[in-house]
Amino acid sequence: MAEVDPAAGKPGAARALGNGPRLVTAYFAGKPDASDPAQRVAFGTSGHRGTSLKNSFNEGHILATTQAICDYRTEKGLTGPLFIGIDTHALAEPALASAVEVFAANGVEVMIDKDGGYTPTPVISHAILTYNKGRGSGLADGVVVTPSHNPPEDGGYK
Repeated sequence: MAEVDPAAGKPGAARALGNGPRLVTAYFAGKPDASDPAQRVAFGTSGHRGTSLKNSFNEGHILATTQAICDYRTEKGLTGPLFIGIDTHALAEPALASAVEVFAANGVEVMIDKDGGYTPTPVISHAILTYNKGRGSGLADGVVVTPSHNPPEDGGYK
């Protein structure tokens, strides 16, 4: 049997959470170099992941990816609302602001938590399924800004 980490079930130490202001500054200030494969948007099994500190997850990635989502929705005739959720990682709220800006510019109706709360993937999935139940058109879809279980300095978009 594996040994249980003594930190399990306890709030994380501040030093383990990374430097939030530095991450957010790098998110907005960093510009990815498309010639560097490590800085390109790369979708894995659960979306795009990276860190602003290495230019692998920053505003340029979110703006481009969100515009691609809008283009896809238009191409496929998707007209329903888009539910968007976030988690507690430091890059979630900046990425949410960037994504909402692009969705709004494209006329996409965005559904977010009315209180600005955190909305993990299962909450967004449930909201989409509930909204779509019994509908044949105007179906909802969604995205979540989360690197899931990845380190605190990471951001993610799925």
